[in-house]
Amino acid sequence: MQEIAITEEKPLLTGQADTKDAELAARILLDQGQEHSIETPHGVLHVTLHGTRTTRRPAILTFHDVGLDSKSCFSPLFKFEEMQEIVKNFTLIHVDAPGQEEGAAAYPAGYQYPSMDTVAEMIPAVLQFFNFRTVIGVGVGAGAYVLSKFSVSIANPDSVEGLVLINIDTNARGWIDWAAQKLSSVTSSLTEQIVSHLFSQEELSSNTDLVQSHRERISKASNLVNIELFWKTYNSRRDLNIDRNSSFKCPVMLVVGDQAPYEDAAVSFCYSLKKCKMLLNLPAKLTEAFKYFIQGMGYMASSCMTRLSRSRTTSLSSSYSMDGSRSRSRTLSQGSQGGQMPPSPSQTMEVSC
Repeated sequence: MQEIAITEEKPLLTGQADTKDAELAARILLDQGQEHSIETPHGVLHVTLHGTRTTRRPAILTFHDVGLDSKSCFSPLFKFEEMQEIVKNFTLIHVDAPGQEEGAAAYPAGYQYPSMDTVAEMIPAVLQFFNFRTVIGVGVGAGAYVLSKFSVSIANPDSVEGLVLINIDTNARGWIDWAAQKLSSVTSSLTEQIVSHLFSQEELSSNTDLVQSHRERISKASNLVNIELFWKTYNSRRDLNIDRNSSFKCPVMLVVGDQAPYEDAAVSFCYSLKKCKMLLNLPAKLTEAFKYFIQGMGYMASSCMTRLSRSRTTSLSSSYSMDGSRSRSRTLSQGSQGGQMPPSPSQTMEVSC
């Protein structure tokens, strides 16, 4: 009896341990992401993929701002508790601009950095590499500009199902901006120029821990030469020339921070498109808006509402029901007048946070 018990129990225990070890290894891999160097017609892109490569729905493709990389820009957002439902349902593709990933080798003197238009032309190779036909783009600052350029390109008319554009400036630098930038380059270090781009004047004056950590990270970056090249390229961008006559072909959510350096530019862009406006001021509210934005495209229809919706905060004060479409329409209609219908899929929602 004793020998039989041993031979029966041992394989079962080993199998259970192996299963747990495999699950743990898979979870660690998903959390850390799978890094890839993808060849494009204009150079190599560093890309990190999180989640499974299921192509049944679009991937969420992110592009960071100047002075950041995909990790420093998006990790806090996608690790936020309320974002986990979205993370579990979509593959995440984090794209680093050329030479901007952590630990990237510095470009040699005289290196010709690609233009913003050229960087946008590198995105299709990423979709092809992972075999994704469409994506939902999430871009911040320079990354928002790149994804917008990619979205409106005649070469990619149906590749983008939705865009979340954070702190976007669609305009080229004017003469006054150019002169101010030249003066700033003389009186301020590269690090201070970029920090001023990333944070509001109020945040800079307060010199918060977040500001200090980014200032230190940028100043000590081994690829600071690359960051400077990307910064100069962004400041040499052209007008996107997007208006009501030549607009996005997909749903767009505009996000802009209160007192952010590009708040006026983002708000002006929103008004030029004559779109509905929704004001939010907490990360949880941004997450909630993002969830409803995705639901509006037909995904995550059975998604549960977060604590934010259930708490009925002031800025989202509506009688929510547990029916996804009803709660979504009430959320998106905030800021519209006289009980108007929520914005259609081609319309843009501005989120101020």
